[in-house]
Amino acid sequence: MTAPPEILELAGHEVKVTNPGKTFFPQIGVTKLDLVKYYLSVAPGAIRGVYDRPTSLKRFPNGADGDFFFQKRVPTPRPEWIQTAIVRFPSGRSAEFLTIVDEAHLAWAINLGCIDLNPWPVRRTDLDRPDELRVDIDPTEGIPFEHVREVSMVVKEVLKEHGLTGYPKTSGSRGIHINVRIEPRWDFTEVRRAALALAREVERRDPLATTAWWKENRHGVFLDYNQNARDRTVASAYSVRPTPDGRVSTPLEWEEVPDVELGDWTIATVPGRFAGKDPDAGIDRAAGSLESLLDLAREDEKQGTEDAPWPPNFPKMPGEPKRVQPSKAKTEP
Repeated sequence: MTAPPEILELAGHEVKVTNPGKTFFPQIGVTKLDLVKYYLSVAPGAIRGVYDRPTSLKRFPNGADGDFFFQKRVPTPRPEWIQTAIVRFPSGRSAEFLTIVDEAHLAWAINLGCIDLNPWPVRRTDLDRPDELRVDIDPTEGIPFEHVREVSMVVKEVLKEHGLTGYPKTSGSRGIHINVRIEPRWDFTEVRRAALALAREVERRDPLATTAWWKENRHGVFLDYNQNARDRTVASAYSVRPTPDGRVSTPLEWEEVPDVELGDWTIATVPGRFAGKDPDAGIDRAAGSLESLLDLAREDEKQGTEDAPWPPNFPKMPGEPKRVQPSKAKTEP
């Protein structure tokens, strides 16, 4: 028999947690209600990472071990107090996204079966100009996590040289994310251009790093510059990831990065850490300029460095090289 809903009073609203006893992480015995309570225990940090941003709903109706699906359009019916943002696409279509602004919105999203939160890098006030550049650092097959940590420290160095402050966090999966608050003055194309210039500079300094888009050409640690293309998202700070042990995408202080391990921070350990330490606390006061990175991009272009491939769902972009896997490209006669 299904348990009755759990009713929570949050931010002046009533939020219903349906089927609260449903197991979401069977290996550690975490239920849907446990997941909601986790997010409420870190709510200031979790909300900071998604506040007023269009957020894709990545729903796991049967928990972390089950299938998931992405839902851009916020479902109906829904409470009248739910806040949203309408995003328009180049195709002419549009979608009404959830925008999380308080604990009630946070709990409501988790009740839908969202395990992690996946916001856009823009605010509802300006949906075309990101206020965050994202550095997604992932190891290629067989590469140890220590190499990810090393490359992350090089990213910090390059950001600092260009007047920007990076806020690192474990991805909760295999790598490290570094979020960089920026002034919302540039569109997605320019932010991606700056992210590519940053990644290429890291690649020049550290042989472990690569910006190779095609997997057959990659080695070491991949810097995914395309996470800054429009409509791309990554799990936000304090998001739980669908791993058996419930790992959390956990903000770090820079001095923690060289020794952090992927399994250090989970749904069981992060609430206690958050009570005493919140490394992301100052991120909204650290917005910087992209001008220096864009100057670097222009210098690369003057040296004959062309653009890099875009994700496959994008139209062919000006200056983009052939978007074809090198081993399948036709050779010139």
